[in-house]
Amino acid sequence: MKLIIATRRSALALWQAEHVKSLLEQTHAGLTVELLPVVTEGDRIQDRPLSEVGGKGLFIKELEVAMHEGRAHLAVHSMKDVPWNMPAGFTLAAFLPRADPRDAFVANRYPTLESLPEGACVGTSSQRRQCLLRAARPDLAITLLRGNVDTRLRKLDAGDYDAIVLAAAGLGRLGLGGRITATLAPERFVPAVGQGAIGIECRTDPEVQALLAPLNDAHTEICLRAERAFAAALGAGCTSPIAAHATLLDGALSLAAMIGSATSGELVHGSATGEAGMAEAIGGQLAHELLGRGGRALLQSATHPH
Repeated sequence: MKLIIATRRSALALWQAEHVKSLLEQTHAGLTVELLPVVTEGDRIQDRPLSEVGGKGLFIKELEVAMHEGRAHLAVHSMKDVPWNMPAGFTLAAFLPRADPRDAFVANRYPTLESLPEGACVGTSSQRRQCLLRAARPDLAITLLRGNVDTRLRKLDAGDYDAIVLAAAGLGRLGLGGRITATLAPERFVPAVGQGAIGIECRTDPEVQALLAPLNDAHTEICLRAERAFAAALGAGCTSPIAAHATLLDGALSLAAMIGSATSGELVHGSATGEAGMAEAIGGQLAHELLGRGGRALLQSATHPH
């Protein structure tokens, strides 16, 4: 049997797709897996924030079209790019064990975020990171930084930015972990929903789902259920300045989350704990708590800025 993986053409997307290809071929004797590289709308638009052009779903729409048309059987995603509401006929069939979920501070002349001089220019494309950076260092100049990982590092090296913030997992997967100057503590810099995790999407096809099932990491799946339930309960798009990070230890789930404003750096933080089997309920409950503590006004200000 042959499976075809639809994938973006970026180095990181190709690494992830190749990784899943190799896992599938190791797991199932006689299975061959091929890649179908696709250019997505999110890759084509590089000069504007994602929030202005339709959100992170732009990175996966064309991949879903390829699956819908039968040109591909599955797609491999960074889970932080996957909207909470799956389109009809599609499912997230497996999650790989999560890598480092933290944000990475990358700079050539400064060892830490705290050591940046007043007014230093920091690049990021994420509203969540903008919000957390403004909360930590209101004096910094936060500037839009789009493009793949190599492009972002090249702009830093060219002196366009004093520092940039990227996902530690992506740098690690590309063999660029040595570029990480410091990791940002998740207690303060709450990671994006799904950050560090790889998910495999397919059409609701029992045969394909059965092939993907052995790749699923139950631990990661439970954590993502809580994080994605938090985001879904907010009704927020992927680009909204929200964050949720779950950890699981001995059957006990802990969820830390925040809602913020990318423009002011104002934010509300909270956390909740409970049994692993209550993952979705914990996420939904924490969302309603933070909405009631000022989060709703912050989300509305992001949707309708003054």
